[in-house]
Amino acid sequence: MTGEEKLRRATRGYVLAGGASSRFGSDKALARLGGETVLSRMCKLIENVTGRVSVVAATNRYSDLSTSIVPDRWPGEGPLGGIITALRATAQTNGGEWNPIVSCDMPFLTREWLSYLVEGVPAGDAEVIVARSEHGLEPLCACWRTAAVVKLQDAFDEGVRKVTEAMKRLRVEVLDETHWKRFDTAGKLFWNMNTPQDYEEAVRIWRMERE
Repeated sequence: MTGEEKLRRATRGYVLAGGASSRFGSDKALARLGGETVLSRMCKLIENVTGRVSVVAATNRYSDLSTSIVPDRWPGEGPLGGIITALRATAQTNGGEWNPIVSCDMPFLTREWLSYLVEGVPAGDAEVIVARSEHGLEPLCACWRTAAVVKLQDAFDEGVRKVTEAMKRLRVEVLDETHWKRFDTAGKLFWNMNTPQDYEEAVRIWRMERE
C-alpha cells in the first residue's frame, strides 16, 4: 500500500451545507459556477483528495445529491454543530483518524491546498490543523482529528457556538502564510460567499480567469 493510499484510508472528508443562507437570500450551496453547484464542486474536491466525502446538512435537504448525507444533529446551531456531527459520524464507523471539513461556499478553494493540508496531518500531536490568513484562523477549512470530538462536544454542551472559541480547548497546529501563500498569490483561497454581491463577484472572477 502506498503512502497516499494509507493516508486516504486514514481520512474522511466532509462538506458543511447546513447553514440558513439568510444573507444570501437563497440556498448558496446550490449557486452555480462553471456549470455546477458550489456544493457539487466542493464534494468533488474533497473526494479527489480523501477518496471519501459526505455532506453534513439537514435531513432531505439535498435528496438529489449523489454524495451521502450525514444529518446535522443540531440544525440551525451553526458550523460547530456540523463539525461535531461529522466527527461523531467518523468515530461511530471507525472511518479514520483525520477529517478535512470545509464549508460549501468557498469557490476558490483548490485541490492543491487541500492535498497539502491533508498530507500534513501525521505530524505531531495536533488535534486540528488550520490556516491563519490575513483575516485570522480559517476553521471552516481545517483538518480535525476524530478524537477531538470529545472536547468539542464538551464545549458545545456548555453553550459555546463559535468554532474558534471551541478550538481553544484543542492542540492546534497553525499554518501561516508561508504555507498557504504558495497556493494563493491573489488572496482568494479562503474567500467565501455570504451575499448575492459576493456571488456576483465570484462569477466575475471565475469568468475572467477562464477568458
